Amino acid sequence: MARTNLPQGEEKTRAVRAMFDAIAGRYEFVNRIMTLGLDARWRRASVRQLFLPAGSCILDLASGTGDFARELERQGHKVVATDLSFGMLNAARDVAIRVQSDGSQMPFPSGSFDGLTCGYALRNFTDLQRTFDEMGRVLRPGGRLSILEISEPKSRLLRVGFRMWFRKIVPVIGSILSNRAAYSYLPKSTAYLPESDELVRMLNRAGFSAVNHRYVMGGLSQQLIATRNG
Repeated sequence: MARTNLPQGEEKTRAVRAMFDAIAGRYEFVNRIMTLGLDARWRRASVRQLFLPAGSCILDLASGTGDFARELERQGHKVVATDLSFGMLNAARDVAIRVQSDGSQMPFPSGSFDGLTCGYALRNFTDLQRTFDEMGRVLRPGGRLSILEISEPKSRLLRVGFRMWFRKIVPVIGSILSNRAAYSYLPKSTAYLPESDELVRMLNRAGFSAVNHRYVMGGLSQQLIATRNG
């Protein structure tokens, strides 16, 4: 599906919020099946790769039901979770500090955080450049950023298998276990994602340096790690 057939602007913001409110109750369960549990391993590594000392204050943006936030706490960090969806935050009851907000206009003072994580959400932000700008604003100089996002494997064989799983099987699983419309939208939403080179340029424009883009496990996911300019 072409990007022009997907919701844009405020319509997208409303649609994303409503979708995640609707699937919050079973989100983690379906996510574990959808990723075969690999996402938990990738989040653990992503937190370590912030290279921040225990006790650092980390913002988990688009926190959802708190997967990243709980991993940050397990590794000794102080965490603030924020998400557009109240339903998702309400399901993250074991996360102490939860704030509902849009990533493009967060209610935190500038330079509030030592680090920031964001898992599998870039395609859901209505204004991605403005959201990157906000990430840069709320991080202190020298603060660290670690983002995970979906990708497609580089190997042709793996790519064929991935497309079959993600585009055909995942929507069926989602429709049986949760919400048909939401899990039909999920594969289509990758059309919102810029290419990796453009993601790097966007982070540079937002005030980040040493932006490192890498593929995880042959390209099943991609990771962006960066440092806020001093």
